[in-house]
Amino acid sequence: GASVESGLTALEIGKAEIRHQGGRIAILAWGSMVAPAVEAGKQLGATVVNMRFVKPFDEALVLELAKSHDSFVTVEENVIAGGAGSAINEFLQAQRILMPILNIGLPDRFVEQGSREELLSLCGLDAKGILASIQAFCA
Repeated sequence: GASVESGLTALEIGKAEIRHQGGRIAILAWGSMVAPAVEAGKQLGATVVNMRFVKPFDEALVLELAKSHDSFVTVEENVIAGGAGSAINEFLQAQRILMPILNIGLPDRFVEQGSREELLSLCGLDAKGILASIQAFCA
């Protein structure tokens, strides 16, 4: 669903990209989860970031967002335990930054077979599921 650019531009390693500017909640998304995170984030008025890299991730931007937002949500198409969201949690803890964080990702259990879209929906990793998880977290 992304538009294809005609020219090539180099990505700065470890540099994230803000895809939607909002307030209160910062949604940090990786890979295929960026598009549904943007869709959910726009409905919530949240800032949405395409993190682009798991290692190294954009520590400076994460620190900046931690100062200007009340909570973080991480969204990845990976298991939560030991994933990219866990790296954000560990980084913030090492910086002595305490804030509410919701990690959204694949459950650490067997997931039934189906199409990719069916499984993402089942795991709450579509825009509707991400939105519902964040609304429940913020309630």
